[in-house]
Amino acid sequence: MAATKNRTSDKPAIMIEQSEFARRRGALLDALRGSVGLVLAGEADPNLHHPFAAHAHFTYLTGLADEPSAALLFDGKNPNPARRVQLFLRPLNSEREKWDGFRAEIGGELRARAGIETIFRTNMLAPQLLDAAKRAKSLTLLMPLAAHTSPVSGDLDIFRRAAERIPNCSINDGTTLLNAMRACKSKAEVACIQEAGRITGLGFAAAFATLRPNMNEFDLQRHVEAGYHQGGSRELAFRTIAGGGFNSTVLHYHANDQVLRDGDLVCLDSGAKWCGYSADVTRTLPVNGKFTARQREIHDLVLAAQTAAIRACKPGARFHQIDEAARAVIRRAGLADAFIHSIGHHLGLETHDASPDAPLQVGAVITIEPGVYLPDEKIGVRIEDDILITARGPVTLTRDIPRSSKEIEAAMARSRVASKPKR
Repeated sequence: MAATKNRTSDKPAIMIEQSEFARRRGALLDALRGSVGLVLAGEADPNLHHPFAAHAHFTYLTGLADEPSAALLFDGKNPNPARRVQLFLRPLNSEREKWDGFRAEIGGELRARAGIETIFRTNMLAPQLLDAAKRAKSLTLLMPLAAHTSPVSGDLDIFRRAAERIPNCSINDGTTLLNAMRACKSKAEVACIQEAGRITGLGFAAAFATLRPNMNEFDLQRHVEAGYHQGGSRELAFRTIAGGGFNSTVLHYHANDQVLRDGDLVCLDSGAKWCGYSADVTRTLPVNGKFTARQREIHDLVLAAQTAAIRACKPGARFHQIDEAARAVIRRAGLADAFIHSIGHHLGLETHDASPDAPLQVGAVITIEPGVYLPDEKIGVRIEDDILITARGPVTLTRDIPRSSKEIEAAMARSRVASKPKR
């Protein structure tokens, strides 16, 4: 898998093996039942030189995150078993590669890296798709449908052109298939998320150690993200939120440019990635290391709401039931209107991962993140952890990061003692 590597090895210690990607492709091929499917990596902007991130569906099936314009064709009725899954990559461009780096010829080395036997260049996609469609007379959409204000999804656009050439060729909606597959994590995926959570804990430990009155929000962000890099992660799950005082009440605050004041809280929402998989954690910290009585009251209330919600996380539960478990706790405290968002989301290759409209299954990984926001008091408290759904009950993958008000104060106090210079 094209992903973060261990700094002392070319191969990550925790990763997704090629055999798992092959099983995923096989499962999707079976689910298509002979219909043709197409998964697209997406396009890169040729004028920008930022790292490219393929669509998560494509990465989920191939492990390839860095192949713009690539496509994966499922042709279940192909008489040649080796051609029932076909990978299409951009043509080579020697001038472009002087700028962007070497790309391999199609051959044994590339097939071994991709784990796919049949590889073509993208100029062969149209004829190969047409042949597949003639056999199947059925095309199934796998990519998310576009909003009404956007151009149609790439696979629908391609399928329409193919269907125009083939009498009685249908286009079917299979856009829920990959969402359902991705929602149930394998042991290897859980291990990657747990490793991302462990590294995220290193960043939060840096926050406990360095947070002081009069430091800038950005400095706190910088210390957190340095902890991720030192832990081996090269990618953030999302932009870090480090909002102090009033800014702690702004859910998606990103400026991170204000001074953190003595007596205020700071809401720290951040996460590292490992092998493409995200962690997502929020802790609310007292800038001076001690909660006031009112801050502690609200923090303990939010923790009680989170505890109730986590307890409700079990196979067969729906998000609205888990949400209500947390909301009931906050409602009883008379602060129902201060909990202004939903309880959480699926977590995986995307921070807000594919979310099927279905009860939770064993193997799902979700966030639980209740919050109470009181702008007039400059108090915003959110507590977020990553939860694995198992048959034996919920498992908090990020449980090692101090969470209660007492644990947070103790961790900050220990860090302050440890960081004092020895006389």
